Amino acid sequence: MSTTTPAAFSPARTNATAARVLRQLRHDPRTIALMLLVPCLMLVLLRYVFDASPRTFDSVGASLLGIFPLITMFLVTSIATLRERTSGTLERLLAMPLGKADLIAGYALAFGTVAVVQSALATGLAVWALGLDVTGSPWLLLLVALLDALLGTALGLFVSAFAASEFQAVQFMPAVIFPQLLLCGLFTPRADMHPLLEAVSDVLPMSYAVDGMNEVLHHTDLTSAFVRDVLIVAGCALLVLALGAATLRRRTD
Repeated sequence: MSTTTPAAFSPARTNATAARVLRQLRHDPRTIALMLLVPCLMLVLLRYVFDASPRTFDSVGASLLGIFPLITMFLVTSIATLRERTSGTLERLLAMPLGKADLIAGYALAFGTVAVVQSALATGLAVWALGLDVTGSPWLLLLVALLDALLGTALGLFVSAFAASEFQAVQFMPAVIFPQLLLCGLFTPRADMHPLLEAVSDVLPMSYAVDGMNEVLHHTDLTSAFVRDVLIVAGCALLVLALGAATLRRRTD
């Protein structure tokens, strides 16, 4: 009896994987709350922290509008994927005619769907309820927030391959997220950093996410710098997804 090797990528298998993940999420209200509500609550908290200084909220809030979705999607995706592997679900799925690319793309599609909702809620709340004053189009803010959430999803899928437990998955956050948070230009312009740190920040995707948000904050028109930033963030997300497919393991030993 011959076995059929699954093709490198199949839209049908990818869609089936995404539908399965979304069905699981539907029965996990705590995870849904973490993904959809926490970024919004953080933005509300930030708005009233700077209640006496609305301009500070405008400058910091736009950047964090992209950072919060990235962080929450990183945490949820890394833990959810690891849970599938430790429970043996991943091993059973990969024993079927399902390729690694199908699995990674399915997860990305499922969490990407949630990321669309998450980004739309956070952007709408920040601009129309909290009064975030941006010079450019709010739709461009939404685009960057969505790409940041997808980048967080990709990073979470990637690091889950190197964790042996959910606790270890959370421990990757200081190594993967915190350095980017410190060097992305949120606290001080990257040009004012030590030359070595500035060079490191130039290769970190979160730096371009913050730069993209700042372009929308200060420019009415679509700038070439914004297009560059968006393409870099999107390219990094695709690269990390490809690495996630290459490093995906069937189970945790």
